[in-house]
Amino acid sequence: MASALTEKLSRLVKEMRGQARITESNVQDMLREVRMALLEADVALPVVRDFIARVKEKALGQEVLGSLQPGQVLVSIVNKELAATMGQGVADINLNAQPPAVILMAGLQGAGKTTTTAKLAKHLIEKRKKKVLTVSGDVYRPAAIEQLKTVTAQAGAQWFPSSPDQKPRDIALAALDYAKKHFFEVLLVDTAGRLAIDELLMQEIKDLHAVLKPVETLFVVDAMQGQDAVNTAKAFKEALPLTGIVLTKLDGDSRGGAALSVRSVTGAPIKFAGVSEKIDGLEVFDADRHAQRVLGMGDIVALVEQVTKGVDMEAAQKLAEKVKSGDGFDLNDFLAQIQQMKQMGGLSTLMDKLPTELAGKAGAVDMDKAEREIRRKEGIICSMTAKERKSPAIIKATRKKRIADGAGVQVQEVNRLLKEFEQMQEMMKKMKGGGLMKMMKRMGGMKAMKGMMGGGGGMPKLPF
Repeated sequence: MASALTEKLSRLVKEMRGQARITESNVQDMLREVRMALLEADVALPVVRDFIARVKEKALGQEVLGSLQPGQVLVSIVNKELAATMGQGVADINLNAQPPAVILMAGLQGAGKTTTTAKLAKHLIEKRKKKVLTVSGDVYRPAAIEQLKTVTAQAGAQWFPSSPDQKPRDIALAALDYAKKHFFEVLLVDTAGRLAIDELLMQEIKDLHAVLKPVETLFVVDAMQGQDAVNTAKAFKEALPLTGIVLTKLDGDSRGGAALSVRSVTGAPIKFAGVSEKIDGLEVFDADRHAQRVLGMGDIVALVEQVTKGVDMEAAQKLAEKVKSGDGFDLNDFLAQIQQMKQMGGLSTLMDKLPTELAGKAGAVDMDKAEREIRRKEGIICSMTAKERKSPAIIKATRKKRIADGAGVQVQEVNRLLKEFEQMQEMMKKMKGGGLMKMMKRMGGMKAMKGMMGGGGGMPKLPF
């Protein structure tokens, strides 16, 4: 996310680290660049001024001037202040109330409230082991109620029916009564939005808040709104006692200013971030980790979490045993690896969490093209019979033509996939038992291995 801001700030981080001495002059130069980067990212002007003032005060203090590594200390200050601007650390959702704990979702139409309601339901079911009920009070937008019904089912929660001819207050009270009688622990209330702030919207949500007395009132805001997010945040803050913010579409091509602005404007912590359109695409917001990502330092913790969540450990163990024993690595295994990559969010999602320096080295690869290639390979393998996947050697001319037609590709692409598979199969055979070490010795030991990984193809060097 926030690719323009990340690119500029990560370049500055690199320059700052190279500074042998920190003077008032080069601090001013650095702050000018940071100010421009933040303003171009649509961060609100008062937030930029406050941020620059805090960094300047600490950067010109003895903490930096007397340091043996002033460049690194300066980077650390920028990192800390970015995290402080976004709320520092993690703000957990509060469920300390007599069940059901009511969570009211507020925000403008198009911010992603309905989808976020279902994503939050899934999070509460999986991470907090809660019994969750959702209800829609949006009686104005066509199909809003049906949309919530659909996404709630995907999340594994229960949906309370409502209809456009009912009043939002009556819907909310009926849902609350039902939640109490059926021992639900959390009630998520999706409210109506408008294309712009109006008196009717604000009065309606104030009434709902007074009736439901929610333990959490979450303001859902589109990260791509930029300066508009600040105005919207102010209006909702004046109308409601907001307890938290959910940033949606953080995976989009946004300038990223909303993440830095809304926390300062509302005073409410950012609690969640929408990172994909999938029903499990909601992350607990960690300001420290997000600041590192904006500065181009990556988010290795999130990368590990995503890989761990996406990998079928049992299947991975079976494949490892296959390789170790030398049993036939077939196209079913190849397909399983492709599908696991998709479950982890795909190449682009994983790359987004790498430090900018590493991602830059792999940047020569066209990610969109690489994703398309992976999907094409999956399509080709899925067009094969079980026997063909198990024994690719039987795939001759007529079979290739049938497979190509089934996958909607040329025969040459089937040939290319089979060639790649043969090369991988050959490598797997060499890795049998202690074969990997022998193979590395033949290539000249660890130096050759480092050279291979750090050479062409945009692959990052290994850290040893």
